[in-house]
Amino acid sequence: MRDIFTPADILLPKRGTDMTKWAAVACDQFSAQPEYWEAFDAYVGEAPSALRLMLPEAYLNAPDVEARKSAMTEAMKDYLVGGVFEKIPDSYIFVERTLPNGKIRRGLVGKLDLEAYDWTPGSQSPVRSTEATVPERLPTRVELRRAAMLEMPHIVLFIDDEADTVLGGAEPGETLYDFDLYQGGGHVRGRRITGVAAEKTLAALNALPGPMVFAMGDGNHSLAAAKNRWEELKAAGAPMDHPARYALAEAENLQDAAVEFYPIHRVLFDTDEGGFVRALSGEDTGKLVSEADALCREYIQEHGGRVDYIHGEDEARSMGAKPGCAALLLPPLPKAELFPHILKYGNYPKKSFSVGHSLDKRWYLECRRITE
Repeated sequence: MRDIFTPADILLPKRGTDMTKWAAVACDQFSAQPEYWEAFDAYVGEAPSALRLMLPEAYLNAPDVEARKSAMTEAMKDYLVGGVFEKIPDSYIFVERTLPNGKIRRGLVGKLDLEAYDWTPGSQSPVRSTEATVPERLPTRVELRRAAMLEMPHIVLFIDDEADTVLGGAEPGETLYDFDLYQGGGHVRGRRITGVAAEKTLAALNALPGPMVFAMGDGNHSLAAAKNRWEELKAAGAPMDHPARYALAEAENLQDAAVEFYPIHRVLFDTDEGGFVRALSGEDTGKLVSEADALCREYIQEHGGRVDYIHGEDEARSMGAKPGCAALLLPPLPKAELFPHILKYGNYPKKSFSVGHSLDKRWYLECRRITE
């Protein structure tokens, strides 16, 4: 099956919009630091912003979470009818993201055919998850997508393109956006690929070898939720050309030097931190790393507390140093092992790696309508 990742009708804020206020980092970042989101909210004020179209995971357990969900849905309606967007039809967007460390990461925004994706263990689909999908994390995401008129991707897909035929051979044209991201997030530029140039890009994608063309880099649960929602609609009789059959995403070349893997650390809260350190000291370190989640889960069952997944080492250390907290720092996963491991063994455990630190993550920027 080919034509998996194709041009899309992409919605962007109209020219003249303050794009630094528009773009927002992925919802699963700063999940234990609501102060980040409060500061960004104050900075945005009344300006149009992707922040109004998302639910940061820092608020998933907040007492006003239902009100936040409703406000998100209403904002989508308001932005669609209020003239916030312009449509960029039948296009890819060639993205050049200057990261906080100065490296430039290239990507291609388009729409992924969910018929080519299967997140379940043992899948042989052309698009595969790379980490274990936690079914308990899907209902809220499916609920949000069910109520949504728009999608915004923080989904990143990897291609393994050693010859750099796709991104290296791309022929981008018109600049669609070019601006600095909020609070040290770096810079991002997007240029349009359409017409004959888009056909060439699609042909290069279709020519990539192997049974697995795309591997998930980020947004695993978001894509799984999109797949589940499409299966719901299909079962209810939705036509095969329904917009929800597709999910907007960014494809990146795993071989790019700017694509770097970082560990996701575990931080325990509200527990006996001294006991946790003593428990670690008596075990084999390699075994503890490979079984980090099981270790944390078993310790919490016996001693109480909760665990969160933290992307930055400094953040994890800072949180782990607080009373009643402990941090378990994990090593990075070699990215060269990704495709061979998935093909041979299947998924890694959940939260095994991250593509960059919190501010390196994909920012919500492009949108696409997912209702008829």
